[in-house]
Amino acid sequence: MLILGPQGAGKGTQAKRIAEEYEIPHIATGDLYRAAAAAGTDLGKVVGPLLDEGKLVPDEITIPLIREEVLKASGGFVLDGYPRNIAQAEALDELLDEIERPLSIVLLLQLDDAIARDRLTKRGELEGRADDTPDAIDRRLSDYHAKTEQVVDHYRLSGNLVQIHGERPIDEVWSEISDALEQVQARA
Repeated sequence: MLILGPQGAGKGTQAKRIAEEYEIPHIATGDLYRAAAAAGTDLGKVVGPLLDEGKLVPDEITIPLIREEVLKASGGFVLDGYPRNIAQAEALDELLDEIERPLSIVLLLQLDDAIARDRLTKRGELEGRADDTPDAIDRRLSDYHAKTEQVVDHYRLSGNLVQIHGERPIDEVWSEISDALEQVQARA
């Protein structure tokens, strides 16, 4: 399954909960990149500065990394932070066709930009994340509207996109997600 939405919508929080509840891997590009940067790996040296500026990591790095992670996840997975553009969505679709594992559901956490900015600013103050500065936040939200909203439209056409009200408290968002996942299980 995929979990999409603007930065600050709670994708990571909810994806971790889904992964725990359904005992599947949580594959988060941001987490993978931040871990590589913290470890000082070759990948980390490339992506660290991009993350600090709130820029997207190039497809030629991201697509193979996600491919590798998805292939390791034999019992399902929840993808968080990917795909972020149409090229990544098409690469994911091809991979899932190749391994004969279609997406069960695409969750879209909807959130107003003003709320996203407020949440990200607070997170930046609490966690000290370099990508939660006002300039980086604006860049990331701009990228979301310019690129990732096309991915939302792409998956809306598939008929398995479910819109979730991301502005509500965490437990209320989780309740709405749980209801949507139960409907998917009932259909399976």
